[in-house]
Amino acid sequence: MREALTSASKRRLLATSTVMAMVASLVLLATAATGAPNPPGNNGTVKIDDVAFDNVPNNEPHVGCVFQVDFYGFDEGDLFADVTFAVHPPTGNEVILTDEVFIGEDDNSGGGSEAGLDASETYDLSALLAGFTPHPQQGYHVKLTVNADGSQGADTKHKVFWVSGCTPPPTTTTTTSSTTTSSTTSTPPTSTSSTSSTTSTTIDTTTSTSRPRR
Repeated sequence: MREALTSASKRRLLATSTVMAMVASLVLLATAATGAPNPPGNNGTVKIDDVAFDNVPNNEPHVGCVFQVDFYGFDEGDLFADVTFAVHPPTGNEVILTDEVFIGEDDNSGGGSEAGLDASETYDLSALLAGFTPHPQQGYHVKLTVNADGSQGADTKHKVFWVSGCTPPPTTTTTTSSTTTSSTTSTPPTSTSSTSSTTSTTIDTTTSTSRPRR
């Protein structure tokens, strides 16, 4: 009887040890997967951040004219992102701003978390949107396109959002002043003396007539 109990206890102990070893292995694998960077690929994400700015990786689809674009989880290296803003229907359909942002500060081990923040860029679209008509409730519809270096395959990220509360840029008025200068020139009178020369011509009109002698 004692031998049967001992054998059962050994089996239970062995089963418990096996389960604990499996759990420990899973924990180690999860930790290694979290700490190690992902292989190069289509890593990284972008988020739109309204004021007040922070590093929390949440996307805000309604922002003011001044906002940030946050870049998370991109690969490490001499890598840049080409950033393009365009008005999107119903606002329009044309590019209004392009930019280049360095995104290779560190590896992508932080992923899309605060630890994975690679860059934050602040943009002000007030002057660029002044020539467009906003939606009466939503504002201006804007599309962000990001092309990231270092990605294998698709390297493009998109975000479409609304921008409102823009203050029109100040209007500069130029005033031209016209000055009239009056100039008076006084010309002294000129006296011209004309000398008249009279030429007297004497013509001898006396005719002497001789009578013949008788």
